[in-house]
Amino acid sequence: MAASCARTLGKVGWSLLDSAAVRRSGSVSSLLGQVSAHGFRRAFGTGGPGIRSKLVSLRAGRPGGGGRLLGCAFLLGGGLGLYQTVRFSVQQHRAEEDTKAPGGGLTLTLYQYKTCPFCSKVRAFLDFHGLPYEIVEVNPVMRQEIKWSAYRKVPILMVNGDVQLNDSSVIISSLSTFLVNKDKSISEILRCYPQMKSVNESGKEVTEYNNKYWLMLSEDETADVYPEKGMQKEEMKWRQWADNWLVHLISPNVYRSTGEALASFDYIVREGKFGTFEGFFAKYVGAAAMYLISKRLKSRHNLQDDVRQDLYKAVNDWVAAIGKNRKFMGGERPNLADLAVFGVLRVMEGLQAFDDMMENTKVKFWYRRMERATLNHQGQH
Repeated sequence: MAASCARTLGKVGWSLLDSAAVRRSGSVSSLLGQVSAHGFRRAFGTGGPGIRSKLVSLRAGRPGGGGRLLGCAFLLGGGLGLYQTVRFSVQQHRAEEDTKAPGGGLTLTLYQYKTCPFCSKVRAFLDFHGLPYEIVEVNPVMRQEIKWSAYRKVPILMVNGDVQLNDSSVIISSLSTFLVNKDKSISEILRCYPQMKSVNESGKEVTEYNNKYWLMLSEDETADVYPEKGMQKEEMKWRQWADNWLVHLISPNVYRSTGEALASFDYIVREGKFGTFEGFFAKYVGAAAMYLISKRLKSRHNLQDDVRQDLYKAVNDWVAAIGKNRKFMGGERPNLADLAVFGVLRVMEGLQAFDDMMENTKVKFWYRRMERATLNHQGQH
């Protein structure tokens, strides 16, 4: 509509100029020269009578002067209108492109430890869906990077700089819901995952989140995401398994012996954010401490003396659950359980435990497919 008005103003302006030119010989350029030389200078001067008096004199004292000036006004108005129309169209196009972009144009910042399995889960999800995000690597000793947060764990995901998402499963469920249901904002979705504080067996206060394995969707949306019976229940079951069982097998395996503990901390220091002294302390003192802690974890979770066997069994149970007729638990493409398990296992890459797992279990082909799916952002489409 604005463009149509601009074109109409332009046509009227040219018509008025043409009619004025018939009544008096001259050109548009001479008229513009007169107005520029006299009217505008006097209008903005300190002692002149102003633009209003000049317009009156042109209309009353000069044949055709009013028509020519009016024509110029219409032309100027049409040009400005066209300019505004083009600018608005460009802005609207950019807004639409932002909306169509992965994540609807969300600005995401992930606060993490690179070797944390829960952080790795979130990265796997973001990479798979092609969601652009910035990483802030947190110093695990001082944690100055998250001193502004009352929640002192990682991962933390900041959305658009003002909405804070805590807990890896809440982050993933919230963003999954948003990608399907664009009618709700992240803040509105987050209210569906309320915090619940309690005291654990050691007397320490812990924070849990209700509903964190659920996507907050309508019946129609749920049917689109989970077209086959049992898919949603299966996904939730294995997401919870990854958090409550698989993740607890990582530390006992990567710190199984003093040599493996030292190699693991060498990797952690290399990939993490440590100062020189902190890195030295973490590598040697941390390796010794985690070797001892891994023994306690083995006892707490009732693991076998050879903890590799528990890792092998868990991974083979996962592969058996997928079955021979599916590429992923999600079918032709990964679901949230696939991404959770992949994220947890990925933190062992480069360590002896990972090499042993790949050699002694059936997980290799699924794992390589997951690598390609996340690297190629297959969930973006």
